[in-house]
Amino acid sequence: MYTSPRISITLGLVGLLGVFWISRLSSLWGQDTTTLEKVAFIAGGLLVSYLGLHLIVGYCRKGIRRFNEILENTAIDILLGGIAGLLLGILVGAVSTYPLSMLKGLGNYLVIVVFLLCGVLGVKIGTSRASELFSLLPALSAQGNSAQLPPAESHEPKVLDTSAIIDGRIYDVCQSNFLDGRLIVPTFVIEELQHIADSSDNLRRNKGRRGLELLSKMQKHPQIKIDIMEADIPEEKDVDAKLVKLCKRLNASIITNDFNLNKVSELQGIKVLNINELANAVKMIVYPGENMHISIIKEGKESGQGVGYLEDGTMVVVEDAQNDIGRELEVVVTSVFQTAAGRMIFTRKSREDHQQHPPHLENQVQAVREVNLYG
Repeated sequence: MYTSPRISITLGLVGLLGVFWISRLSSLWGQDTTTLEKVAFIAGGLLVSYLGLHLIVGYCRKGIRRFNEILENTAIDILLGGIAGLLLGILVGAVSTYPLSMLKGLGNYLVIVVFLLCGVLGVKIGTSRASELFSLLPALSAQGNSAQLPPAESHEPKVLDTSAIIDGRIYDVCQSNFLDGRLIVPTFVIEELQHIADSSDNLRRNKGRRGLELLSKMQKHPQIKIDIMEADIPEEKDVDAKLVKLCKRLNASIITNDFNLNKVSELQGIKVLNINELANAVKMIVYPGENMHISIIKEGKESGQGVGYLEDGTMVVVEDAQNDIGRELEVVVTSVFQTAAGRMIFTRKSREDHQQHPPHLENQVQAVREVNLYG
């Protein structure tokens, strides 16, 4: 855990002062104590007190950071309900503990216990029943009847993974208004992008630079809400583990294309938004018997087959289209197969296309021309 020099000096001075007073209150400074024992006691006490204070400061920082995260991700009605419940609990505790304060001895302890219990119960009831409490107010209830607020879950933050940034399609998804809430990019993800951009491999270097350019483009877009979060999790070294812990702290979902991170996040109970799954979900659905137009680009794996592609990248295999490379054909879907690599659509030429372009007609015409030309 990193500590600034000013805090280290302060902790050292506080530890030295504590060791001095402890040694003064004890019998260390008697006439029978040697100078070496005094120095050893002061050094050991200073080290123990410094480490203890350093540990306390670290826990205080974590507590403050956690408290700020809770405040940022807690709805305003829950905060107001908790404050109202606390004030009501204090009032009830003050009234109920007045008779107990008349008792001597045990009554003082009962006053403290009942007062704390009323405060805790007030906060618990206020936070859990905040929406019902605010619905009792006339102005808020009238607004609630006229327009229902969207649920808080639909505006949960979403953390971007390195793979989703490098992929680049997240920019188009954001522009299509299918994502609500704010996007969060942790600083350790940007550091990983910078490391990839500085790689000696040309392909990795281009991917890293493309990811950094995409982040800059998304920040400049007025309709995309993206925040760079100064977050680091020193107890985890792997970026994927840091992302999982950050999502659990923020109660956020994660946007990724990484298969392993996808599975780990699901096991940890984190909602995963996978760009590849979204792309597969919005692909055009075709059924056997439908007609479509396809441009033949290359030969197929089997003899006589031609291959084309739809706009979403789906492979279309056309029977008896090996000689039609470079032409656009009207085909009829015969079957659709879902494989691990994606969908494959098998088709055949429509009857009209067969009539217009009979098999091997062009080759026969060319042979007749050659016979007429050379006798």
